[in-house]
Amino acid sequence: MPAPSIHHDMTFEASPKEVFAELLDADRFAAFTGAPAAIDPVEGGSFSLFGGQILGRNIELVDAERVVQAWRVAHWEPGIFSLIRFELRASGAGTELGFDQWGHPTDAHADLDAGWHTMYWEPMRSHLGAS
Repeated sequence: MPAPSIHHDMTFEASPKEVFAELLDADRFAAFTGAPAAIDPVEGGSFSLFGGQILGRNIELVDAERVVQAWRVAHWEPGIFSLIRFELRASGAGTELGFDQWGHPTDAHADLDAGWHTMYWEPMRSHLGAS
């Protein structure tokens, strides 16, 4: 049975175009996470993040507005994917990011909820602030 969805609202001091690039450019993603990343930044393109710990496909990409991905942790049972959505909105000189994840295994909920902050939002905020 899937867990309840995860929802986060974040603000970044960077344009939506820059935030979009952080999520889909393999070099930028690797720079902010400190881990290997391979990302084919097209709809239907696959990705492997954190040295293969996270795998998936890009479902919908709207430049500087939205990223929707089928996303999974490599050790989950075969065929188990969650959906994630990043919604980007300009806010002054920065970006408001709305994030949702649903369809993940119940026993992964707490780790995922916390992991988005430690593995994505905090390092991404530091990286964008340094540019």
